[in-house]
Parts: sequence; C-alpha cells; structure tokens
Amino acid sequence: MGPIHYALLLSLVAGLAIPLGGVLARVEHISNRAVEARFLKSITAFGGGALLSAVALVLVPKGAEVLPVVLAVGLLVAGGVCFALVDAALAKAGGSGALVLAMLLDFLPEAMALGALLVTEATTAKLLLAMMFLQNLPEGFAAFREIWSQGKMPAAKVLLVFVALAGLGPLCALFGFAFLADDPETLGAITIFAAGGILYLVFQDIAPEAHESGAYSPALGAVAGFALGVAGDMVIG
Repeated sequence: MGPIHYALLLSLVAGLAIPLGGVLARVEHISNRAVEARFLKSITAFGGGALLSAVALVLVPKGAEVLPVVLAVGLLVAGGVCFALVDAALAKAGGSGALVLAMLLDFLPEAMALGALLVTEATTAKLLLAMMFLQNLPEGFAAFREIWSQGKMPAAKVLLVFVALAGLGPLCALFGFAFLADDPETLGAITIFAAGGILYLVFQDIAPEAHESGAYSPALGAVAGFALGVAGDMVIG
C-alpha cells in the first residue's frame, strides 16, 4: 500500500469512530431516567475533557513551536471570536451544534497532521490515529444525542451525516500529505486557530451542558477524557 493510500485509510478509520459513537448512542437504553441523564452528562464531559487535551497537547503545541508569539496568540483569539460568531448564528437559527463543531475542529486539523506526519514520522502517525479514534468515539456519541434530542432529524439521517463527516477525514489527510508535510507553519496556523474555537465551545456550550448540581461523575468524566489525551500524548512522545 502506497503512503497516500495509507494516509487515506488511517484517517478514514479515525473518522468512522464518529458514526460508531452515534450508533452506540442510538442503541443505548438505560431504564432509570436519572441514571441515564447522569451517564449522558458524563459522556459529554468526557468528550469535553478529550477536546481540552487535544487543545493542550496537540493543537496549540503544533502552532506554538513554529509560529511567532504575536501570530500564534492572534490566531488563537481569532479562532475563539470566529466560532463565537458561528455559535451566535446557530443560536439565532434555533439550533445548537456546539458538540459537532468542536468535534470537527478537533478531527479535521488532526487528520491534516496525520497526513503530514506519514511523510516524516509514520510511527507517530499510527499512534495519533489511535488517539483520534478514542477521542472521536465519545464525541460522536455526545454529538448524536445533542442533535437527536432536538427531534428535528431522524436517527438514520443523523448517522448518514456523521458518515459523511467521517469522509472529510481522508480529504484533510490527503491535503496534509500533499501540501503541509513541508509547510509546518501553515499546519500550525490551522491547528492553533482550531484550538481557539474549541476553547470557546467547550466553556460556552459543552461544559455547562455537562454540569449537574449535586453530581460528581460528569466532572470526573472530564478528568478521564483529559487523562486519555495525556496518555496518548505520552505514548506518542
């Protein structure tokens, strides 16, 4: 298998964790409503923790190590402002897609990095694949429940959308493989801009949604999600 085909395969595997998480959310059934609500909040918090780990351990470092300070900080803030505007537009339209947006802001830049790494660091790329898959699974679960609970789209259609989103991964990996392997500055700019957007969405939408007064498991879920990212980063490192 050639390196380009390998990049497409790895990114597709990572992306398919998104609809797989949606399938698990669709078949999940806990009869006790209070337990189910707490479980779902814990999954949402776990995804938020995983997103924060991606920001702290992958997206920001990739930008900070190759960009000047002013540009890196400016792009981080610009990412937050940009997605604050997107979030406001979604709220005005009567829908909330914060989890989906955050998931894509995590997955797509990482898929570009995956493609770029296959040119120079194939072993690291394989470990990044595993980390991406484990992050996408709970994020896909929580994002599916967020959309499905609104009652505006049937479950089958949501899953089809998630399969299409997974298909964006190979396109981003191909772009990273072809254009960003020798251009770390552009890749760093993309990742740190995405990091700003994720930080906004986590603290504006995801963390408040995961909170439940008197319950401790959701917050511990966020710690577990971040711990997953730390473990993946230490293995890659």
